[in-house]
Amino acid sequence: MSDRSIFFRLLSLLLLLRHFLLAGATSASLVGVNYGLLGNNLPSPNKVTPLLRSIGVGRVKLYDADPSVLRAFANTGVELIIGLPDRCVDKVRDPDGALAWTRANVQAYLPGTKIAAITVGNEILTGNDTSLAQSLLPAMESLHSALTTLGLDRQIVVTTPHSIAILASSYPPSSGAFRRDLIPQICPILNFLSRTGSSLLINAYPYFAYNSDRGNISLDYVLFQPNAGVVDPKSGLRYGNMLHAQVDAVYAAIAAVGGPKGLEVRVSETGWPSNGGDGEVGATPENAAKYNGNLMKLVAEEKGTPMRPGTHLRVYVFALFNENLKPGLVSERYYGLFKPDGSPAYNLDITVPLDNSTGVPSNGGGGGGSGVRGGGDDDNSSSGYYSISSATGRWTRLRRAAAAAAAAIVTAVMSTE
Repeated sequence: MSDRSIFFRLLSLLLLLRHFLLAGATSASLVGVNYGLLGNNLPSPNKVTPLLRSIGVGRVKLYDADPSVLRAFANTGVELIIGLPDRCVDKVRDPDGALAWTRANVQAYLPGTKIAAITVGNEILTGNDTSLAQSLLPAMESLHSALTTLGLDRQIVVTTPHSIAILASSYPPSSGAFRRDLIPQICPILNFLSRTGSSLLINAYPYFAYNSDRGNISLDYVLFQPNAGVVDPKSGLRYGNMLHAQVDAVYAAIAAVGGPKGLEVRVSETGWPSNGGDGEVGATPENAAKYNGNLMKLVAEEKGTPMRPGTHLRVYVFALFNENLKPGLVSERYYGLFKPDGSPAYNLDITVPLDNSTGVPSNGGGGGGSGVRGGGDDDNSSSGYYSISSATGRWTRLRRAAAAAAAAIVTAVMSTE
C-alpha cells in the first residue's frame, strides 16, 4: 500500500473517531440545561463543552448571544437556544433592526454552531414594563421575518419564556386559566407560535410554591418522591408531582381561551437551589439532588403529563453553574449543578433520555409562584444514568480511550502496508 493511501485511510478513520466522540454531545435528548453568565468566577466557554459531554447533555439554553460562547459551541453538535435580552427587544421591533441582529448573532455563526431557536426577552408579560410587553410580539414577528428573509425560518424558530405567574389559577390543573389582564397579549402570541411551528415556554418552579406554603404542600410531592398524589376533582386525573400539575394547568389555560390545540408546552426553566438564606428552609443539597435527579428520571420515562401522556415532556434544568452575581435571595446564587470550578454542587444521578426530534418547533395540585430566575458512576450500564460527581473523571477516561483508539487505528493501518 502506498504512503498516500495509508495517509488518506488513516485520515478517514480519525475523522470517523472524532465524529463518534462528538456524538456524546448530540441534541437527541429531552433534557437541556440553562447556561447563565452572571458570575465573575465562571470557567471560559471553551471549558464548558467538555463538561456538558461528560454528563451527556446536548441541548443548552442561553440568555444572550455572547460571541465567545457561540464560537465555543461550534462543531460540537450541541443544540442552542440563544436569547435576545429584554434591553434589545425594542431595537428588533423594527424589521431592519431585526434583520441586522439576526445576521450578526445568528447567520454569522451558522452552520458550525447549531442554533435551533431564539427566545425574545424573559418573563416579559409578568414584568412591570408595559411598553416592553407591547413590543414583545412585534419583535417576535420581526425576527421571524428576518429568519424567513435569510432562508432560516425552517431550522430556527422564535419564542419567548413565560413565568408560571401568567396563570390566574393553577389548581386544580384542569381549571388552569390565564390572568384576565394578560389574555389580550397572550392569545396573539399563542397563534404566532402555532403558525410558525414553535412551542410555548414556561419557567416553572415548584420550589417557590413549596417555600411559600410549606404547611399545605408536601415536600415529597414537589420533589417527585413517592407520595399519595393529588387527584384533580374535575378531570379525575391523579398527579404524582407538582411540575406535571403546573404544565397541565398551562394546557388547560390554552384550551380555555380557545388556543391552538396542537401547541406544545415545554419547560424552559426548572430547578432547585442547594443553599438559601433565612426562610428558605427547603434550599438544601439533599433536596436539590432529589429534585433534579428525580426530574431526569421522570423525563426518561417519556410518558408526558397526565393530561398529555402522548407528548414527551421536554425540560431545561436551571442551571449549569452557581452564579455569584445573581441578585435577589441567597438561593438565586445556588441553582447550579456545578460550582464554577467544575466540581459538582452535590451528588446527583442524572439520565439523558434520547429523542429523535431536534429543536424547539413542535406542532403536534397546581401551585404557582415565580422567582427572579433567568438568567453512582457506571460507564458499563445501559440505564443511561451517570453520577455527576464523577463527570470530570468520566470525560478524562473518555479522552484516554480516544487516544488509545487512535493509536490502535494507526497500528491497524500500518499493518496492512
